[in-house]
Amino acid sequence: MDDGQPARARPIAAMVAWLDHIDPGTHRRIKGLRLVTAYGLAAAIGALHDVTREAPASVSVGTLAATFALWASVSEARTTRAESSRDLAILCAAAAFGTLTLALFEPMFREFGRGGAELILVAGAFCVGYLKRFGVTGAGVGSQVYIGQLAAYAMNLALTDAWAIALASLIAMIAAIVPRVLSGPAERPVVLPALASETAYGNRNISPALAMGLQAACGAIVVVLLNAAVGLIESAWAITACVYVVATSAVGTAERVRRRIYGTLVGVPIGLVCLPLAEHAPLVVWTMAALAMIVYAMALPDRYDIACGAFAFALIVTLVASGVHSVPLLAARAWETLLGGALGIASARLVFPLRPMQSR
Repeated sequence: MDDGQPARARPIAAMVAWLDHIDPGTHRRIKGLRLVTAYGLAAAIGALHDVTREAPASVSVGTLAATFALWASVSEARTTRAESSRDLAILCAAAAFGTLTLALFEPMFREFGRGGAELILVAGAFCVGYLKRFGVTGAGVGSQVYIGQLAAYAMNLALTDAWAIALASLIAMIAAIVPRVLSGPAERPVVLPALASETAYGNRNISPALAMGLQAACGAIVVVLLNAAVGLIESAWAITACVYVVATSAVGTAERVRRRIYGTLVGVPIGLVCLPLAEHAPLVVWTMAALAMIVYAMALPDRYDIACGAFAFALIVTLVASGVHSVPLLAARAWETLLGGALGIASARLVFPLRPMQSR
């Protein structure tokens, strides 16, 4: 049946229709554009020699600032420019704090042998769950503390890099706040799911936030022990998966894990197929990654599976474009992510399991 459209215009129309289905009011698309802009702006400012000449040459200030700005933009969920700017500054500072904690304590925990430094990530994992008791800003702060620790762990930062970390935080604040101010009131923040009331275990009442923090921390500890016992190539990714699948109930955690598995099993293979393109056409790949992150922002509130698939694809292709070409390493990040999801389910069911809120 001829609908009056040229054949070459139909795929574009289908894509637009799909975007409208996922994001009917274009609100999340604006947020996606904002977080991509924040990442690029932070990376560009951090690459300026006049800005970073005082920082140690061994630290990529641009990469660190871009990480802070990107995830601060993801976590921020306010309505007005003033509130959003305030939260973005707080979130970037929280990421810097998390980075400093790992840089400070990593030499001490390194003495525990393999996986010793990852014990610091356990504290960050607990913050991700527990700080949700303080609302949307608290949830963002907990996530940023962990993101900062993860960045320091991946970049092997030390306390001598404190000035670079502080500088990256300032750059991230500028890069995240400017796009938010320019985006105006067109965004519609997502409301976090309400936490259940306190749950009784024996003679004690445990708050849901405390239970979620303990669930994430226990899963992280198991990953650390597995790494110490058998050795995991990318154990930090297993910890991260375990941390971010913990939801406000055991049923919700299982659903998030199911959706994360679906997304990972789709996004990673597509990313691996694009490996030759990532090596020979990095500009095209970075463009595709930016589009994937916009889809991630659009789908995150309601379609966690699509969000995880988009992020998995963006992660794989950007790693390859950045020089990581080891297929076993990339595959390890995929299957250890699934391992972390399985541990997240186990923790949610065994460590102070939470029941879903009952509607009245």
